[in-house]
Amino acid sequence: MAENIVKTSMTMIQALRSAMDVMMEKDDNVVVFGQDVGYFGGVFRCTEGLQKKYGKSRVFDTPISEGGIVGVAIGMGAYGLRPCIEIQFADYIYPAYDQIVSEAARLRYRSAGDFTAPITIRTPCGGGIYGGQTHSQSPEAVFAHVCGLRTVMPSNPYDAKGLLIASIENDDPVIFLEPKRLYNGPFDGHHDKPVVPWSQNPLGEVPEGYYTVPLDKAAIFRPGKQLTVLAYGTMVWVSEAAARETGIDAEIIDLRSLWPLDLETIVESVKKTRRCVVVHEATRTCGFGAELVSLVQEHCFYHLEAPIERVTGWDTPYPHAQEWAYFPGPARVGAAFKRAVEA
Repeated sequence: MAENIVKTSMTMIQALRSAMDVMMEKDDNVVVFGQDVGYFGGVFRCTEGLQKKYGKSRVFDTPISEGGIVGVAIGMGAYGLRPCIEIQFADYIYPAYDQIVSEAARLRYRSAGDFTAPITIRTPCGGGIYGGQTHSQSPEAVFAHVCGLRTVMPSNPYDAKGLLIASIENDDPVIFLEPKRLYNGPFDGHHDKPVVPWSQNPLGEVPEGYYTVPLDKAAIFRPGKQLTVLAYGTMVWVSEAAARETGIDAEIIDLRSLWPLDLETIVESVKKTRRCVVVHEATRTCGFGAELVSLVQEHCFYHLEAPIERVTGWDTPYPHAQEWAYFPGPARVGAAFKRAVEA
């Protein structure tokens, strides 16, 4: 990326919109569609103004049929378009799962490379907004499990824009998960404190034009020496709060791309700190954290000085009345940090 590029303060919503705007202007094959994304601009306003700018043939509303939305996108992709589609909430993506897994993920393989499905499926995920069981899920593990898919989850506006542009340009289908609690500002898990806007954080400063963030490279969000924290999405900020509040010098790795996974950065960090804590918001059993724990165990066994800790959501539906008992907050994450360094 060129130096001295013009940046402006953006929320994650604005950064995502800017990414789609940049790519629609750059490539006439990029189309955007989904439920309420056209005239209404999306339930979170991520596509606001795009239909007015690019017309109803490139930005349009669809029926409430997730399988239909994804199926149409796959057909478009096979014929040379680059759909960037929205599933209104990740909780509603399951009716499209067969199309995603059986068709989009397999198309390149089953056609011996003759066809691809260069589609990006954007969808808001995670809790912290009092959405209850049907507006708070984090289904990343069910997609990271599928060969042929890329699974991405940004934690800030700068990464969100760069990753979305890279996703739209990629020839593989990408599941692009957007932590909705981060749309308007970083969230450290303290729900009883005032919201901090992105305008007060350096990662809210986003280049106005084209740039990309690699789809297979993690970021060292916070350097540290005492333990390694593997996190993504909202949990990056919760982990930072836990490190600050416990005084533990944690090295926080923001995975950004869950698959492909930047294993090299993870292994290098764990071998340095010799301790590891994995944090995610999704349910514990068979969550993506289980894969991370397994990989750290396989590659860093002789360097570990304490058991690998895992802090996650519980194995229950996401509750409405007890949201903050489910949400892995800084107290629960901090307790895991202490167990790891005191072992």
